[in-house]
Amino acid sequence: MHPAFSVIFLTTLIGAAQGMFMALVTGQVYSMANLLEPQDSVSFYAAGSLIALLLLGGGLVAAVFHLGKPSYFITRAWRGVTQWRTSWLSRELIALPAFMFLVFLYGGVHYMGWTDALFTIKGVIPVDLSLIIGTLGVLMAITLFISTAMIYASLRFLQEWHSPLTVVNFILFGLASGFTLTAAFSAWTGVDLVDFYGTWAVVFTIMAFVSRFWSMLRNERIKHKSDMRSALGIRHTKITQRSMGFMGGSFNTKEYFHGKSAAFVEAVRLFFLVMVFAVPVALLAAGNALESRYLPVLAFLAQYIGLLAERWYFFAEAKHPQNLYYQTVG
Repeated sequence: MHPAFSVIFLTTLIGAAQGMFMALVTGQVYSMANLLEPQDSVSFYAAGSLIALLLLGGGLVAAVFHLGKPSYFITRAWRGVTQWRTSWLSRELIALPAFMFLVFLYGGVHYMGWTDALFTIKGVIPVDLSLIIGTLGVLMAITLFISTAMIYASLRFLQEWHSPLTVVNFILFGLASGFTLTAAFSAWTGVDLVDFYGTWAVVFTIMAFVSRFWSMLRNERIKHKSDMRSALGIRHTKITQRSMGFMGGSFNTKEYFHGKSAAFVEAVRLFFLVMVFAVPVALLAAGNALESRYLPVLAFLAQYIGLLAERWYFFAEAKHPQNLYYQTVG
């Protein structure tokens, strides 16, 4: 498939935002259970929510530019929402603004200081309005993760995507980048939660490596259901394509194939394996040892750049059956 950079930025930005919001709520739960020191509502939770909202807004802008005519987002976006019964894209269109609204409420409640306990669970965890909204936000984040991933995992004819591993990878990459970002945010603001978030970031990064490695191994062993014989309906054992059917380029040749060499695709794969997994773990470990406020920030930046490459590879490794017709020139 042809990687669209608007979708690459959309999925990576909102994934990091979802992961960061889930990290904030996780830290709040630990604090309320007296497992971590409580943090300031305004400078940590409200400010962290603002960062998540900015990332979500950036993803939304990227999604608009994915349209052929961005003006359609205003005039025709409502039509996409109406297909929520059958379309994962429609469900994503509903879940994204709903999640943004909950993130806004969560940050607003902390900013206004409306954090008095409403009741207590087993006399240990005091539950306030922000925790209720945060729990709903986490559930909506999971819904958004699943909706976004299923847009691709539901496509049976793209066998590289049609797997539960696609959903698992989207979730784990979002959690890894989100917790790394929260560790960077903690380090930059001087909050003593870098070890907590950094440890979870490393755990999720390792889990993401395992799931992504497994998906790449699976994709390399796929036996595709379509080949040249089934595509043409000819059972002859020796079929050679001599023409792609066009004198020049077309929508088919541009939108369903990345147009890069096998060496380039392999280089992208090696690059994201290093940048998404090895470099952030090393930088987070070094930052912890040196008590640096800069290294966790570099860890997130490196990981995000790697995620852009990983998402490019995700699209490029999917082999659309129509390429059996159009991607060879004699």
